Amino acid sequence: MSGIGEGERVAKVIARAGICSRRAAEVLISEGKVQIDGKVIDSPAIKVNASNKIMVNGKFLPHIEKARLWIFHKPRNCLTTNKDPEGRATIFDLLPKALPRVVTVGRLDYNSEGLLLLTNDGGLARHMELPANALSRRYRARGYGSLNMRVIEEIRQGITIEGIKYEPALIELEKSTGDNFWLDVTVTEGKNREVRKLLYHAGLEVSRLIRTEYGPFKLDALPRGAIVEIAEKDFIGKIGYK
Repeated sequence: MSGIGEGERVAKVIARAGICSRRAAEVLISEGKVQIDGKVIDSPAIKVNASNKIMVNGKFLPHIEKARLWIFHKPRNCLTTNKDPEGRATIFDLLPKALPRVVTVGRLDYNSEGLLLLTNDGGLARHMELPANALSRRYRARGYGSLNMRVIEEIRQGITIEGIKYEPALIELEKSTGDNFWLDVTVTEGKNREVRKLLYHAGLEVSRLIRTEYGPFKLDALPRGAIVEIAEKDFIGKIGYK
């Protein structure tokens, strides 16, 4: 079973295989649905290597590749999902057919654009999404309205909006023309529509939102709709995932 390092936790290996998240793998193990070399296990901390035979729900794990990571420049007007009941375009309609099965690291909504990370490793995706790992997400946002700088300062300190607590966000005003503003916004949680909600609270309706960075990874000059793979040496270890 290539792609498994020496002494990796079995729950992590199951997530790497794309079966489910690491947390869901732990549940399957607690339910007695995972076997190693023919024996049912009860702990997600058991370590395995490439010689072990792992079964989940009576089926052997699929072939596991080494963790890989890509940067995709998501255009506007497409969804970060596999299929849409309404027939709208998704990012998977735009990706190269030769790309292996991948999952996204977080999401960008239909009208948002910019840097979207893709990986073949479900455990890696989960690791990067967790707020506890504090990987920053940086955006350029264009909004229109009446910007309330007092509220912006509150957002910089951390704020609660409609019962939802948001950690401090770094917000800098780039330029303004009348009621139109460009801002540089950095958040660390990745809550649903977080940047749009924060700026709306400050008096702006966001008309364009571009993610330019996620953790140490930058969009730079990657063309819209293009994809590039990140070398393993440039992400393994740098984001606290080994």
